[in-house]
Amino acid sequence: MTPILVFDLETVPDVDGIRRINGLPAELPDADVAEGFAQSRRAQTGSDFPPHYLHKVVAIACALRRGDDLRVWSVGEPGESEADLIRRFFEGIEKFTPQLVSWNGGGFDLPVLHHRAMIHGIAAQRYWDWGDDDREFRYNNYLSRYHTRHIDLMDVLAQFQPRANAPLDAVAKLCGFPGKLGMDGGDVAAAIARGAIDEVRSYCECDVLNTYLLYQRFRLMRGELTAGEYAAEISLAREKVAATGAPHWRAFLAAWDANATAPVSAAGA
Repeated sequence: MTPILVFDLETVPDVDGIRRINGLPAELPDADVAEGFAQSRRAQTGSDFPPHYLHKVVAIACALRRGDDLRVWSVGEPGESEADLIRRFFEGIEKFTPQLVSWNGGGFDLPVLHHRAMIHGIAAQRYWDWGDDDREFRYNNYLSRYHTRHIDLMDVLAQFQPRANAPLDAVAKLCGFPGKLGMDGGDVAAAIARGAIDEVRSYCECDVLNTYLLYQRFRLMRGELTAGEYAAEISLAREKVAATGAPHWRAFLAAWDANATAPVSAAGA
């Protein structure tokens, strides 16, 4: 079976990049740079969300289903440089040529990784293959929107129509899974500012496992898994995270149990 690699990013505004682009003095405090940029973005676009190329990657979480094993982890060590995190991620693709799976990865995570990898000069030959090195990649590669070597579940379920997009939290809860825990993407920058990188990594891991579980439901819907095989995949995921004893996985399992038994109207609230 082709290895399955589900991934998710957490990012913060690239203050150094904002400073460089706008020719701001080095002595200007980071908080002032970030606030000035946010005000400018709100005036221009109505939102302070930075463009993709100004998102600095602070965490990458992965769920790798390979052989008989499932592993969920955060890439690298807490506080490791952005360049090293991105390099490690693409090295995994180089090693395993996995089936990539994401939620909004085509709209956010991968474009961020593309820009940031180029900024840092990171090579990713296997990922960028359009069929020049491997003929099979002409017809199914990681880069073409309608190819399946990368499946953006949000995009596929919406029939590639942005107006039909759905948030991960809502769909996970409606399917009886935990949904987001502890924070959301808008809280990441503040968490990093106070030094809570471990909280961010735990949050990212929970998001990636929600996505992994939804991918198994998607495989069941497609007929790729029987009901029994689907149940076994879900049980394996529970067993693996329960065995760690980590606090965020204990909270995840508690939320899972609570949501799985909630009425549909409450689960979707």
